[in-house]
Amino acid sequence: MSYTAPVEQIDFILTHVVPFPDLARTELFGEASLETARAILAEAGKLATNVLAPLNRAGDLHPARLENGVVRTSPGFAEGFRAIAEGGWVGVSADPEYGGMGLPQALNMAVAEMMSGANLALQLNPLLTQGQIEALEHHASDELKALYLPRLISGDWSGTMNLTEPGAGSDVGALTTKAEPAGDGTYRISGQKIYITWGDGDVTANTCHLVLARLPGAPKGTRGISLFMVPKFLPDDQGDPGVANDLHVVSLEHKLGIHGSPTCVMSYDGATGWLVGEENKGMAAMFTMMNVARLGVGMQGVGVAEAALQQAVAYATDRDQMGPIIGHPDVRRMLATARAEVFAGRAIGLACATAIDLARATGDADHAARAAFLTPIAKAYGTDMGIRVADMGIQVHGGMGYVEETGAAQYQRDVRITSIYEGTNGIQAMDLVGRKLADGGDAAMRLLDEVLDGAKSAQGAHPDLAHQLWQAAETLREATHALLERDMPDRFAGAVPYLTAFARVLGGHFHLRAAMAGGAGHQALARVFMARVLPHHTGDLAEALAGAGDLTGLSDAALAGDFAA
Repeated sequence: MSYTAPVEQIDFILTHVVPFPDLARTELFGEASLETARAILAEAGKLATNVLAPLNRAGDLHPARLENGVVRTSPGFAEGFRAIAEGGWVGVSADPEYGGMGLPQALNMAVAEMMSGANLALQLNPLLTQGQIEALEHHASDELKALYLPRLISGDWSGTMNLTEPGAGSDVGALTTKAEPAGDGTYRISGQKIYITWGDGDVTANTCHLVLARLPGAPKGTRGISLFMVPKFLPDDQGDPGVANDLHVVSLEHKLGIHGSPTCVMSYDGATGWLVGEENKGMAAMFTMMNVARLGVGMQGVGVAEAALQQAVAYATDRDQMGPIIGHPDVRRMLATARAEVFAGRAIGLACATAIDLARATGDADHAARAAFLTPIAKAYGTDMGIRVADMGIQVHGGMGYVEETGAAQYQRDVRITSIYEGTNGIQAMDLVGRKLADGGDAAMRLLDEVLDGAKSAQGAHPDLAHQLWQAAETLREATHALLERDMPDRFAGAVPYLTAFARVLGGHFHLRAAMAGGAGHQALARVFMARVLPHHTGDLAEALAGAGDLTGLSDAALAGDFAA
């Protein structure tokens, strides 16, 4: 397995496809020039290619393990994480006041993509830590910020999020973990959490858990949830890890993939914690962390897709069956379609990140609405696409793809979780057609206006591409208006295909921008996308508008195979 970070492809998108250059014209990101961006991308690319990627296979073959209550990580992971930390990569977008670089999320997400393509299991550690940093920056007290942020940003300590419980998965409001005031400003946290990514390890000196719990007398549901900082080791007077807190790892999950990432069942037995933010406002603070993580997970899908595609191209180039199989029409179809989809997923993710940056730098409500609208699309399309491309990689390898020694299967096993964690893609889609259309479709229509304007501008240079995109955008506009007239059960029944259709139209938009700015290669890739990916939006929208009647009309017994009931 080999991987080369796609530095030039990311550079092209930031320069020509998304409005990243606009950031340098703001006061907040005045130093984020394209020259700076290229230097950052080059260095991160070297780290991903030369340091992290060679550890990827070892993480799969030699998983993290629990020994006498202590998690031991995969060979080389500790050294790999130190390289990430010492390079300052945990704090790319963190506040400079606490040691961060203060660079745009667009660059942070570009770096995250490259690290994910190189080694997803290891990259999960800094991703979760970055989310915790974001939550603390926005919601923690000054005292907690001063103690935790410098250590998290430096990579001396790492961070987790603790939401899920055995009886409360996506229904977070059903959690039962308790927080009892200790009378000294701290709280005693008791309960069990599952699926805690990097819940423990030997790569940092302390693991800091953000834990959702319920105070005595708190309202039921999500309105009664608070957030607490619960470190593995309690900081001493100097801020160094002191005595062990009353928490432990019960077990490690045995997973389909990302074996090098220790996914822990955590038990809190009256552990000492500190309130983050206001009482009963924990979900607001946690969502700050989760929104960053959701975009990051979308870029994980893109990263693994890029890695799987690179390996598939290399295999198809070398594999000779009446000539290299890369020349066979069906193999070429798979590779070309995959390359077009990877470009689309990358562009959507970086466009979302840039909108987040512009909203923060300008305070403009339209940028904020765009960022919010694009987040579920970037997460769901990036990960669904990653799964498709990894699956395609196995198919290109043929029987050898099914043999573990080639490594093609690892990409499929690793990326499969990305459509599930940080909110399943079904939840992302329901968020899109629910809360994100609650503005009457204003954010959606502004995006579609931009797509239509782009198609109009390209009519002279690329009339065929422009016409295909125009028609697709108009169809999507009509479907959006129709969806706005539906009640929520009908919207939810068609949410996933609607999100997919929107992503495909956005992908066409970004491909057209690339065709206008680039040369023959980008123009040829745009034609592939318009011919082989974009047309699927028609079927997507037909399903999106089908309503829920056919689904509710099929009984539970029939779903189980009993058609006589």
